[in-house]
This record gives sequence, structure tokens and C-alpha cells, in this order.
Amino acid sequence: MHRMSTIDQLRTHAPLLIPKALDIRRTGDRVSLAGLRIDAGPWRSVIEPLLLAAARLESTRTAGASSLSELLANVSWTSESPTVRASLDRGLASDGRSPQGYAIDIAKDAGAAVTLRAATPEGLRHAGATLVQLLRQYGLSMPSLCLGDEPAMATRGVMLDISRDRVPTMEHLREIVDTLALLKANHLQLYTEHTFAYAGHEEVWRDASPMTGDEYRTLDGWCRELGITLAANQNCFGHLAAWLKRPRYMPLAEIDSLEKVWKFMEWPRPGPFSLCPIDPRSIDLVRDMLGQLLPHFSSRMVNINCDETFDVGQGRSETAVRERGGASVYFDFVDQVLGEVRRHGFKPMFWADIALSHPQEIGRIAPDLLALAWGYEPDSDFDRWGRTLNGAGREFWVCPGTSAWRSVIGRSTERRGNIDVALAAGRRHQASGLLMCDWGDLGHRQQWPVSLHALADGLSGAWTGEARGPHLGAESFQIFGDSSGHTALWLEAIGDCDVDVRRAFHATPEGLTKPLKNASALLQDSTLPWADGHQPGRAAEWREAVARARECESRVPAAASKLVRDELTHTARTATALLERALARRGLLSQDAGLLRARLGDVPAEHRRLWMLRSRPGGLSQSAGHYERLIEDLPHV
Repeated sequence: MHRMSTIDQLRTHAPLLIPKALDIRRTGDRVSLAGLRIDAGPWRSVIEPLLLAAARLESTRTAGASSLSELLANVSWTSESPTVRASLDRGLASDGRSPQGYAIDIAKDAGAAVTLRAATPEGLRHAGATLVQLLRQYGLSMPSLCLGDEPAMATRGVMLDISRDRVPTMEHLREIVDTLALLKANHLQLYTEHTFAYAGHEEVWRDASPMTGDEYRTLDGWCRELGITLAANQNCFGHLAAWLKRPRYMPLAEIDSLEKVWKFMEWPRPGPFSLCPIDPRSIDLVRDMLGQLLPHFSSRMVNINCDETFDVGQGRSETAVRERGGASVYFDFVDQVLGEVRRHGFKPMFWADIALSHPQEIGRIAPDLLALAWGYEPDSDFDRWGRTLNGAGREFWVCPGTSAWRSVIGRSTERRGNIDVALAAGRRHQASGLLMCDWGDLGHRQQWPVSLHALADGLSGAWTGEARGPHLGAESFQIFGDSSGHTALWLEAIGDCDVDVRRAFHATPEGLTKPLKNASALLQDSTLPWADGHQPGRAAEWREAVARARECESRVPAAASKLVRDELTHTARTATALLERALARRGLLSQDAGLLRARLGDVPAEHRRLWMLRSRPGGLSQSAGHYERLIEDLPHV
């Protein structure tokens, strides 16, 4: 990859766009714009919010005024001698082309130096996002270009988990929405279990710093002005332990005891998890939740989730499942939830894992129910899921993940493979969208740049329709404000610090291995007590992981914003400390417990400090507590 060092070099470089444009041709000499005078006619309301979003983002990436912020602060909206003209051209959507496509021409002899054309206002908005990136790179001295572009996927969305400890501040949500718009995303949802301020249910969310109705209305407005659909999200069946573990709600649970153990796939798990589908009071609770949540959204889309209800049939509905079958009991309750959704005039979507485990029952997916086919590994069977859903005539999205949860550093190799198989299957079987998922399991300990890097990867693929392309330099510059081009490369590298351990995590005495899935090795090993005799993985791989982490710690990119640098530094130091603990626990590190204690001792305080810069206080103690318990568990000097 071309190594960049200064903004001057970037201005002689080929366009650095993320996502990459479908077609770019150099057509002549450079064109100088005498100021930024834009004639957008009735479409000013489409273009201007993009420019304002870019200005806000620029203020978070630079300490003082940048050339882009100065440009955007001095925009003139005029039809007299414009340097930029934006207009609709319905012909751009002919011949099967996407209505979201656009064209940009930069030419010295044109009536306006830069022309933006699109078949729809949405396409004009995407053209505006590309214009912002060109301005950021070139300023007012642009190369002559003819650029044509359109998305492969109609919907390119992001789901952020706000129920596994982290709930973003409104300021951070503003930044997220602005960033997604410049990445040409058009869908957002915040995964919710208990983090909405439901009236009459204060005991459930009191310590979680939840979203409020007013905040969702504000967020909805931000999304609308930038062409992003904000969908409501509330799990209406499983993953409701935060509710059901409380005495008031436990009678509604499938497993109505804190002590009873059931099987979550192959793992034993105690206590309540899902609503009991045969208890009429369960749908009463769902009715109350949806009735309070949905009025705050303008999009009329809601994710009811209903995933991983593995406890159903292991508790109060055991007899019903035995007599009627698990699929029938599951779909009967989902149908009740759908009735509540339709009563509010919303289009529902749900995670399709339970439905896909009963392929003979796929016909029970209601025609208006959007199926979300999710899987987070390179071997996730998106091809089979897509073939099944498309064959049944059901609309579906493919839903890969960031591979950032159950981690600190992410999992670069697995993420790339996961996105690639999801994207290929989605295009092959006519998925109407791709939804990138960023979960927060085990304390949501990944820093935002780790998640953002992965989200940019998935959203770029959803736009271009291609497997991962050479856009790391563009991402570093356009998303992280790093003109050196190093940030995205660094994030790729640190995400694979423990890749060899992940591949051999379950090594047996016979030398057989079973790859670790859905977690980084450094974090998974940290869940084991110091004195635990189980020491998965091989010594050589652990030593190599420590060496890679130390190398990343020694070269944290210096060109990003201070907050991003601090988050990357914390990521590297935490990774190194956890990996050193893994070695020391195996007797493979010549370091006394006092030094290791000092190394780990810096982690919780910095984790707490950085958390409060982007997230609300609810959930922080639980998240930092994972690190604090590790320190307490260390042997004393």
C-alpha cells in the first residue's frame, strides 16, 4: 500500500474514498475552485446536512481549524457562478442501475467545476458524502475526474449493542450518525434488552443509564436528516435475564428459578433467560414495552429479535413443546408479538436462527417479517441460510459481525472471512441488505476505534459488493483523520496478535486442535482463574502473541486525534498485560507477580476514564470489574 506522510502528498494521490467508487476516470488537468459556492436548488436540504456532519467530525479529529473545516464554514448557497452544482437526473437509474447511484464530474470547462447528479435525493446525498471526502483530500484544487458509483446492497446497516454494559452518550451517538452517513450507511438500530426507560419498570433499568423517549426522538431526527433509517429494537422473547431475574418478573420466565440449570446449546446456564411462551402474561409485558417504545420512531421498522431461545422447552413449556413441537410453540408466540407490532403499524424483523434450525417450518415466517440471517465466523453457513430463505420467498438480510466483542483487540482474520462469506451469499441469494453487528459480551471492553474499523470494513463491502479491498489508507485518512495512513493498518495488526492461539486454543495432549470461536484468546483465557489447571493453547503461540502485542504497543499511530490515540494505547497495553498474565499463569514468563500486578493495575482506571468520554456511567462498574477481579486473583508477592 502507498505510504502516506503529509497532506501535500495526499493531494497528489489518487482519490482515497471509502467506500471505493465503482468507476473513476482521470479526464484532464487539475481544476481550481474559487471558493465553495453550491447551487443545489431544492436539494440543498439533502446536501447541507452532509457538509454539517463533516464539519462536526472534523472538529473531533483536529485540535484547531483544518482546511476542510474552513471550507465548510464558508460555503455559499447560490445559483450565481456556482463552483458546485447538484441536480437530479432520472436517467441514472435506467437499465437496472440502483436508484441510489450517482455521478460526479470535475471539469475545467463545465458551467460549474463540479457537478453532482443522481436519480434520487438519496443518490444526491451519497454524492455529497463523496464530495466531502474529495474536499478533505484535495481542498479547492481537484483533479479532473469522471466518477460513477452505486451500491451493491440496497440497505447497509449497523446494529450496536447497548444492553451489554455500554450505552453511548448522546454526543457519541451524534458522532456515530455523522460517521455512518459519510460511509454511505442508511440503517441504524440499538440492540435493547433493558436499556430503555420504561415507565413503571424502573427497577429494571435504574442503574443502566438507559435511553429515553426524548433521546430517541432526537436521534431519530439526526438520522432522518442524513438519510439513515433508525429502527426500533427490543428483544421480545429471549435474552431478558435483566428483567426475569427480578422477583416481580420471574413468574413470566420459562426458567422461573435462579437455581435451575438449563442448556444454552452445549453449555449449562442457571436462571431465567426467555419469557415463557405459553404464559399469557408474557405477551402483556411485550405489549407494554412496544407500546412505550415504538411511538418515538418515525421509520416504522422494529427488530423484535426473538433469538437464541434455547431454554424454551426446558422449563414451564416442556409439556407444550413435547406435545406440539418446539417450532410450533416458538412461532405461536412470535405471531403474538407480530400482532402487537402490526397494531402500531410497524414492519417487523427478527433474528432467524431459531426458524432456520427448523427449515421445514420456514413457511411459518410471516410474509411481512424480515429475516435476519446472522453468523459471526468465516464458516457461518450464509449460503444455506440464504438459499432457504430466498427459496421460500422471504425477504432477508445477511448479518455478519465486527468480531470485536469477547475481545479487547478484535479478530481481524475472522472478521474479514465472516464479512466475505456473508456478502457473497447475500448477493448470490438476493439479500436486500447487510447489517453489521457490534455486540458487547463480557463487559463491552473493545474501544470504539476497534469497532469502527470493523464497521467500515463491512459497510464498504456492502456498498462495493466485493470482498475486502485496499481501502485501509482511505479509512485511516477519511474516518480517523490520520494522514499517515497507519491507523487502519495498526488495527488490522493488533486484531491478529493472538490469531495463532485462537487457531490452537483447544489443543489436546494428542496434538488435535479446535479453533476458538466468537472470542479472542487473550480475553477468553483471562476468564480462567490464576490457579485454574486448564491452560488451553500452545506455549509457542502464546509467546508469539505477546511479542506481537508488545510490537503494537511500541508503535501506536501518532497521527490520529488524542482520544483515538489514547484508546489505541489502552487497547495495546491491555492486550499485552492480559497476554503476559496468560504466559505467567503457565509459568512461561520470567516476571514476578509484582511487575505483572503493576502492569494490570493500570488497566481498570484507564478503562474507566476512556469509558466516560463516549459512554454513560451505567454498566461501567460491571465492565471494569472484570479487570479488577483479575488483579485481586494474582498471587501476592
